[in-house]
Amino acid sequence: MTECYIRVAEDENEEPMEIPSEEDGTVLLSTVAAQFPGACGLRYRSPVSQCMRGVRLVEGVLHAPESDWSNLVYVVNYPKGKIRSDNKRKMDEMDAASAVKIKRGVQKTSDLIVLGLPWKTSEQDLKDYFNTFGEVIMVQVKRDAKTGNSKGFGFVRFTDYETQVKAMSQRHMIDGRWCDCKLPNSKAGPDEPMRSRKVFVGRCTEDMTADELRQFFMQYGEVTDVFIPKPFRAFAFVTFADDQVAQSLCGEDLIIKGTSVHISNAEPKHNNIHHLFSNFPGRSPSLAAMFERSQYQFPSSHV
Repeated sequence: MTECYIRVAEDENEEPMEIPSEEDGTVLLSTVAAQFPGACGLRYRSPVSQCMRGVRLVEGVLHAPESDWSNLVYVVNYPKGKIRSDNKRKMDEMDAASAVKIKRGVQKTSDLIVLGLPWKTSEQDLKDYFNTFGEVIMVQVKRDAKTGNSKGFGFVRFTDYETQVKAMSQRHMIDGRWCDCKLPNSKAGPDEPMRSRKVFVGRCTEDMTADELRQFFMQYGEVTDVFIPKPFRAFAFVTFADDQVAQSLCGEDLIIKGTSVHISNAEPKHNNIHHLFSNFPGRSPSLAAMFERSQYQFPSSHV
């Protein structure tokens, strides 16, 4: 009997892989395990009874049902209670990542507030400026109802979400003056821009490096900074260039190096971080200094 290929999959509904047989028509279990780590056997659905049947296994050798593998799809058996193979786990991680990307994908454009406008800037001036970024749906300069004079701020809305992100990522020189473009519900405090772009990564393990975290989170958007406290405290902070990316990840449980980590908002520090740590017995000035550098404290959802 010549060598043939049998179709094997981890699940009946998955795309099968062709596994080579031996010259005598049998299949080595080690051949199956090389493609599906942890495999301990095969099963198939009977064309007659529609029940699942096991493939005979003798001393590491799988024998074809009724001496013919035919064109059936064989499903991998794993030891009861065994965790799925690394390949399957990676696929699950990719599915979870795709779900988050889809969540981000439904983001729609919002009215952005433009702060610091010169008094002379008109709506046409504002539209002409922001048209250089992309198509503008709406512009408005807020004016005093009695005098008609500009209040020094206005609103703009773009057609595309990516254009909105680009506009918010930088300051703007409009009519000779620096202006800021941001979401109108953003706070004016100095910590807010960083807060909206920074996330808290809880349940980290000590073998996770800053480079590994950076590489993992780059699949969602540009990463500008990764901070892991020393000594290790089982958490990290990741800062994105786009605040919408950061906020889309909040509340998610993601798999990094086989460990489930929780993503949440990074809350601004208290005004006096040293006073906060002074309330704890055995307070550590170095620990307070660490949080002073990171500018954030533990969020309530880190556990």
